[in-house]
Amino acid sequence: MSAKITIIGAGSVGSTIAFSLSQNNMASEIVLIDVNKEKVDGEVMDIEQGTCFRDPVSIIAGDYEDARNSDIVIITSGIARKPGQTRIELTQTNVDILKSITPLIVKEAPDALYIVVSNPVDIMTYVFTKISGLGENQVIGSGTLLDTARLRCGLSERLQIAQRNIHAYVFGEHGDTSFIPWSDAYISGVSLNEYIRQRRAMGMKIEEIDKKEMLDYVRNSGGKIIANKGATFYAIASAVCKLCSILLASSDSMAVLSSMMHGEYGIEDVCLSTLTLVGPNGIRGKIQMRMNEEEIAQLRKSADTLKAVIRQIHL
Repeated sequence: MSAKITIIGAGSVGSTIAFSLSQNNMASEIVLIDVNKEKVDGEVMDIEQGTCFRDPVSIIAGDYEDARNSDIVIITSGIARKPGQTRIELTQTNVDILKSITPLIVKEAPDALYIVVSNPVDIMTYVFTKISGLGENQVIGSGTLLDTARLRCGLSERLQIAQRNIHAYVFGEHGDTSFIPWSDAYISGVSLNEYIRQRRAMGMKIEEIDKKEMLDYVRNSGGKIIANKGATFYAIASAVCKLCSILLASSDSMAVLSSMMHGEYGIEDVCLSTLTLVGPNGIRGKIQMRMNEEEIAQLRKSADTLKAVIRQIHL
């Protein structure tokens, strides 16, 4: 690939994304932009000195004009979440930061696909969609892609099966109202309950999944990591790099991502995560998954929670 990828924000998340991209051949040009010029210079020097084992790559500490002709722009700027702080409490501060950078980056890269990672990501995705002037297909929130990775990690440990065989998702807000549509959780093509039954028939000890415990694990993972080490960045960087590979591929893929809702599941004018068709042309649309009434109600509750926050912010 010969993609040009710009990352706005050289904090823990942005720098780790840049490093992760530098270790594969996905991008031939990486631009890292931050208001803290000394820090971004240091991050780029450190990353660049670790690229001798891959194909040549250009990595620069740049300004907005250096983002010109980017294929992908990744927005990570904002104030980091502190221990005990919810994502929603970050909202107005990070919205104001996004409002300040949006015209600068869109002017230079109007044709790029944009990945919004800054928290609270669903609100930030909504705001960027509304103020950027870009097509909705170009605006992709990382949403519950990370939550879904956490779910599959937890299920893999309990079910003793590779994560790649697990097809289960986290829907809704990337936050406290997220939920797991268990009615469509599969191990490859086998339902979760049937998989457990057959493993037991083989004489293997597999416990039933405590669904509340698993949801708590997904929801609380970020807070626990922040409490223990101060920030989360490895897993989200991996998720964003995977998303970049999807956007640079030759065909569409399915992923749980945050983007504008237009009547799916009876929800409109809010960004949250459901199964999304996405690829080299960005967001193609939402693919509606069969969910029972309780699950649809949970998704609508998540949407209502986000809308309540949107009503309180200044666009």
